[in-house]
Amino acid sequence: MDELAFGITGENLHYGTPANPQLSPQIPGGSSSGSAVAVAAGLVDFALGSDTVGCVRIPAAFCGILGYKPSHGAVSNIGVLTNSQSLSTVGLFARDPSIFHRVGYLLLQTTQMVVKRERRIVFADDFFQYSRIPKQKSVHVVSKAIEALSGYQPVKHMNVCQYIAPNLPILKEFCEPSTKLHQGTLTLQALSTIMLSLQRYEFKTNYEEWINTVKPRMGLEISARVLSSLNSTCENVKSLYKARAELRAALNSLLKDDGILVIPTIPDFLSKHGSKKKLSSEFEDRLFMLLSLAGLSGCCQVAVPLGKHEGYPISLSFIAAHGADKFLLDTVLDIHTSLQEQISIASNLPPLPDFNGNMDTSELLKEKGNAAFKGKQWNKAVNFYTEAIKLNESNATYYCNRAAAYLELGCYQQAEADCNQAVLLDKKNVKAFLRRGTAREMLVSYKEAAQDFRHALVLEPQNKAARDAEKRLRRLMS
Repeated sequence: MDELAFGITGENLHYGTPANPQLSPQIPGGSSSGSAVAVAAGLVDFALGSDTVGCVRIPAAFCGILGYKPSHGAVSNIGVLTNSQSLSTVGLFARDPSIFHRVGYLLLQTTQMVVKRERRIVFADDFFQYSRIPKQKSVHVVSKAIEALSGYQPVKHMNVCQYIAPNLPILKEFCEPSTKLHQGTLTLQALSTIMLSLQRYEFKTNYEEWINTVKPRMGLEISARVLSSLNSTCENVKSLYKARAELRAALNSLLKDDGILVIPTIPDFLSKHGSKKKLSSEFEDRLFMLLSLAGLSGCCQVAVPLGKHEGYPISLSFIAAHGADKFLLDTVLDIHTSLQEQISIASNLPPLPDFNGNMDTSELLKEKGNAAFKGKQWNKAVNFYTEAIKLNESNATYYCNRAAAYLELGCYQQAEADCNQAVLLDKKNVKAFLRRGTAREMLVSYKEAAQDFRHALVLEPQNKAARDAEKRLRRLMS
């Protein structure tokens, strides 16, 4: 494991790094890397780990196995040196859903199944903006799996940050003033800040004297995190605990005893083991934003593997209300077989047909899309541009225009994907670089966004929007 359970890579200065069985050159994720790797490699049927801000969920996602973070306090921490007592839990890894369910029940010290009741599955659409996994391989798979089962209400979609913000007035103390970032991003950044601040405060309180006395030798990443904790000054400690309580109450009110919230477990894959390149702050920002919902609130979460995309494991997470652990474990067991069937179907889907459509019709659809865009009918514009693309997939303008509509809708991942295609088709499309830069900035990918704006400036040196954006990002990154 990472020293002091304070890392996310699974690397350890003293004992080395367990090899990820899913992708041997890749790091296994941490801090509970050894447990995750032992399970993924088939050496054991299950293993325990600790999860403070994601240390079971991260390696479960990277190693393609089931990972369970219980509700805070649901599993005893007796005998555990916790990293942060308000966040740390004893978690579980397994490959087989039956073993996962059985051991989870043993940890919870119960043998009684929860009474079967209708389940509500809710997709947090805004959270999927921070993941690079195609929805066909995530949201679509879960939706289809549920359709084949009884006892599930029709799938619902919602913007969870729009629900959280008014229910957590304390967030205003932690939101950095910004006119450029989307409100949802600001909300998630605030939750992440609170979670990490609480971890640093409690770690410092628990271990500052020991660290200053013993002066342990630690790896660079861990040493930096420990030093950051010891140097932190928290003047609003009461606000941290108040935010935790408010978030738990808000999620419990949303999910009640029958709701399951679905979000991506991690944004994308990490770097190779032994890489000298430090993890980007942008990756860590997105990662902790996704992990903060269950981490800060103390609600229970299960990371569920959904096959692979481009060779990398896919992981979605199911979150239930605080204390609804049995219900969550029962749901994972109930849906697992259907999920595997849909994963198999999705992985064998044929490529989209090659349309040799009529150019005049596609241009007409584009013009209709432009008219809808000018009328601020963003969804209608997306539909028109989509139909135009079906008829002519080689026109960069169609993708670029749809990206503009997606930006207005706050669908930044889709906008980035469209701009990627537009740039492939036309490497001198300035609007595509500008719009991709905007999408990446909203997704907290500042370095990539700055590169796009610089590229736009190379193509159009007098472009004021590109120049202003590049300067703004340069200040942000410095």
